[in-house]
Amino acid sequence: MIDETTPPRVDSEVGPLRAVLLHRPGNELKRLTPRNNDQLLFDSIPWVDRAQEEHDAFAEVLRGRGVEVLLLADALRTALGDTRAHAAGVHAAVDERRLGPDLADSLRSHLSSVSPAVLAEVLMAGMTFEELPAAEGASLVRLMNHPNDFAVDPLPNLLFTRDSSAWIGNRVAVSSLTMPARVRETAVLDLIYAYHPWFRHAARAYGAHSAPIEGGDVMLLSPGVLAIGVGERTTAAGAESLARSVFADGIAHTVLAVPIQQTRATMHLDTVCTMVAADAVVMYPLSRDSLTAFTMRPTDDGSVKVEGPAPFLTAAAEAMGIDRLRVIDTGLDPVTAEREQWDDGNNTLALAPGVVVGYERNVETNARLAEAGIEVLAITGSELGSGRGGPRCMSCPIRRESI
Repeated sequence: MIDETTPPRVDSEVGPLRAVLLHRPGNELKRLTPRNNDQLLFDSIPWVDRAQEEHDAFAEVLRGRGVEVLLLADALRTALGDTRAHAAGVHAAVDERRLGPDLADSLRSHLSSVSPAVLAEVLMAGMTFEELPAAEGASLVRLMNHPNDFAVDPLPNLLFTRDSSAWIGNRVAVSSLTMPARVRETAVLDLIYAYHPWFRHAARAYGAHSAPIEGGDVMLLSPGVLAIGVGERTTAAGAESLARSVFADGIAHTVLAVPIQQTRATMHLDTVCTMVAADAVVMYPLSRDSLTAFTMRPTDDGSVKVEGPAPFLTAAAEAMGIDRLRVIDTGLDPVTAEREQWDDGNNTLALAPGVVVGYERNVETNARLAEAGIEVLAITGSELGSGRGGPRCMSCPIRRESI
């Protein structure tokens, strides 16, 4: 049971993790087919029952280390119990431009009368034209769409809760998601953070209608120091907008904008590196010397000073106030490193300084971490990884202790 008396706060990547938001795979994954999986950003069709088993085991590893787990579906159902949230959820589900006015009105009327649990399921798993409520009269939109086409798109990427929101200090940044398949996730997180009892009074660090930014690109290197990846999913405008916001709120003093290669394998900064201790990262070797950073700091007149680019590791250590940032490479050779990077070897979730969760299949990376004194809690991810995401991608820390 989540401790609702302690307010959310996250100041680092490695402070002892106390509460986290996860999403257990659900019926939205059963919507994936060979016809739509690319569009919905999955590389293969996951075996859903096995993905659920793997996710349950992941959650149990966290609970076994004293972490409270809040499941997104539970949080959404609770939030939708508020009549205002229910009305907002209906609005988020129905796209009149897509359905036309008559069909949209019919669907709104139907969803307005359903329970919070049913509405939550529609918001997450979507709805096909065949599943739409029966309506009098003809609808060109209904007639010209295949019964199995989506009237409300599913959200299979809800599994990756890190991307759709991120806590910075005592404020939450709700992401402005780039890919069409993920845009509506923002509405789901907005409902949770606005109407769930634990978050009702949480202040926002960023809004979903701002320039594109995704939580997988946001890394809290140390209290007051953020690194933001700029690449496939987060734009330079998004990084600058978030920097201005956290400066204005006084929750950060330095933000590093880190250009990353715009490919599927390196879609977010946390696919390239993650923190495993207060002064250490696990990093894809090819990025070690090539990764750079632009340093942003606030000025007395309220503007932002930008310096760089400089080598990322140098800029990060300087901003963090340490001599150097230790690097643990993934893989012992270029081929192994590339394979393990693709399999999310760099995407670890820190439960405390020197204790991380990683996929068991990344044998070489996990061995390198162990050699460096990092405890690795290995989990199975053969089905969970089909959407290209590791333990960090699948978790949104809500509360961490100070280092």
